[in-house]
Amino acid sequence: MSELSFMEKLLDGVEVEWIALGGGVVEFQRGKRLVRSQLEESGKYAVFQNSMKPLGYYHESNVEAETAFIICAGAAGEIGYSKDPFWAADDVYFAVTPELVNSKYLYHFLLTQKERIEGQVRRASIPRLSKSAIEKLELPIPCPDMPEKSLEIQSEIVRILDTFTELTAELTAELSLRKKQYNHYRDQLLSFEEGEVEWKTLGWIGDVRMCKRIMKNQTSDSGDIPFFKIGTFGKEPDAYISRDVFEEYKERYSYPRVGEILISASGTIGRAVIFNGEDAYFQDSNIVWLENDESKVLNKYLFYFYQIASWNVSDGGVIKRLYNDNIKKTLIPIPFPNDPEKSLAEQARVVEILDKFDILTTSISEGLPREIELRQKQYEYYRDLLLSFPKSHADEAA
Repeated sequence: MSELSFMEKLLDGVEVEWIALGGGVVEFQRGKRLVRSQLEESGKYAVFQNSMKPLGYYHESNVEAETAFIICAGAAGEIGYSKDPFWAADDVYFAVTPELVNSKYLYHFLLTQKERIEGQVRRASIPRLSKSAIEKLELPIPCPDMPEKSLEIQSEIVRILDTFTELTAELTAELSLRKKQYNHYRDQLLSFEEGEVEWKTLGWIGDVRMCKRIMKNQTSDSGDIPFFKIGTFGKEPDAYISRDVFEEYKERYSYPRVGEILISASGTIGRAVIFNGEDAYFQDSNIVWLENDESKVLNKYLFYFYQIASWNVSDGGVIKRLYNDNIKKTLIPIPFPNDPEKSLAEQARVVEILDKFDILTTSISEGLPREIELRQKQYEYYRDLLLSFPKSHADEAA
């Protein structure tokens, strides 16, 4: 069935009227402030203030179950929906819907308007969203003169969209469980409660290396070679260097080999990335690696160990830092250290097990994260399709 015929069958030729939220179809009310001394760490009713994470809990509620709401300060523009009664604080606008409007239908519609809503947020010391910005939005009401038919259509749209969100929620819960399992097995495998193991310093493996310093005037917003620093390590770069500088520095100074593990030594201390060999340059002293020929320790074994390492972080002034000496003194468990062949075989066994969990939990092209991403895109596609009712000439002229 084509998209057009699907919509035609769902609407069955009925009219759709676009009504401004401030025109009486939906009423947005502001919550009431609670002071921290009134909040509890756990309780019956969640209290939402300036984010989607509950600020605490309270013994009363001021919003009914099955209600859509919008954060108007702090995380201004975030859109939520609660199946349970809750307390809305004064940085929350909650929707009071008449019988003509399905509250979950309103929620899904608001999500289609998220970009527009966020565009109305006033960026100051505390981001804020005005009630009038929300009330200007126009909600499509199918078959407005036939309430029963209208709610039937709205409910069917909600049912379809909820199918996608419920599946995404199930996959997300599964991912959380798999991550807990992964952490458990990783910690267990690297604790070596049984068998022969000796704790060696990372300095026993090799020296700590870093790239030659790149000055700010050597970087640009675009260019040939991505340059990674504290804020972009493990993410998309926002600075580049020329290929001439890259080739010169790579030839004359330290540069990682494929497979070696880059470590963040400041900012996100301990974050580890496996160097894939693609042309890139890294900020000196902030991104370092352990020179390793893998004769004693596999690089991938190091990568997994870094995730649980107890780094000795020093106060370097403005920001805390992981100094080279601290890295070299960090202890790592080495199985069968007096039998290199047996040691590497045991390390490879540990890596193989952890790789299976890693693929399932963190791979961008395999496993649950990819499935969750696909389901979210599927939901957004059908949400926008189902809620993109054509406007009549009268609505457009209004």
